[in-house]
Amino acid sequence: MTALTRVQALKNLRRTLSDAGFETAALDARLMLLSVLGIPAMELVARPEVPLTAEEIRRLEATTRRRLGHEPVARIVGEREFWGLPFALSPETLVPRPDTETVVETTLALLPDRQAPLLMADFGTGSGCLLVALLHELPRATGLGVDLSPGALRTARGNAWRNGVGERSLFALSHWADAIAGRFDLIVSNPPYIASPVIPTLDREVREHDPLLALDGGPDGLAPYRVLLGDAERLLVPGGLLVVEIGFDQAEALRSLAAIHALDILKVTHDLSDNPRCVAMRRT
Repeated sequence: MTALTRVQALKNLRRTLSDAGFETAALDARLMLLSVLGIPAMELVARPEVPLTAEEIRRLEATTRRRLGHEPVARIVGEREFWGLPFALSPETLVPRPDTETVVETTLALLPDRQAPLLMADFGTGSGCLLVALLHELPRATGLGVDLSPGALRTARGNAWRNGVGERSLFALSHWADAIAGRFDLIVSNPPYIASPVIPTLDREVREHDPLLALDGGPDGLAPYRVLLGDAERLLVPGGLLVVEIGFDQAEALRSLAAIHALDILKVTHDLSDNPRCVAMRRT
């Protein structure tokens, strides 16, 4: 029997995924095979004819079954890149998405001095992607990641240390800011913002594999914003920034909530699909 080489395994997997209707079959196949083999991409390019072991074939078959069951590739391989940094995932965390980088971009654009010793907080930190990415860009800042899930906090803490900002980050278990005191220069958040009735209609990969706690924003999707904006005066220093990710149709609702809580809208940033995706506010 002819041995199955790396390059042939890649071709077979790409064909299997393409035949199953996955639009990103080529990328998925590459990421899955690299994960199964435990090698970097250049190793696959340099040594494509190396045969797979029986154990590697077994793991590849198991991984393929998971993908054919519409489990996201990031969850299968256990990590996702965000802001150029690697983030481990767990069942309690969302998969970081490119659109969420608008929060990082917007925040950095509004900070006059990246060397300032800022104190920041990330509510609903999940994998810690926002907190860690910003601490990576703000070398004198310190940050607090807050989440209701102990599992998410463990994952976020590990990601902070993995990406070199562990010494400047703390993590707290709290329902939003219920257990948090003190004031911050900057607050960021990617809160749950999907309206409860919409969740059953979401894409299968999201509906079946993302944690409900990180998706469900209440009957109208705005419940977390009411809490965050309502606590802004208590939590932010005068002139402090609050930057949040929003759903594509929530910009006007955030404008109304900001007005109620005496927050000035500084910027509404659009995502790669030109939908409103991030709102930046300043405490007056």
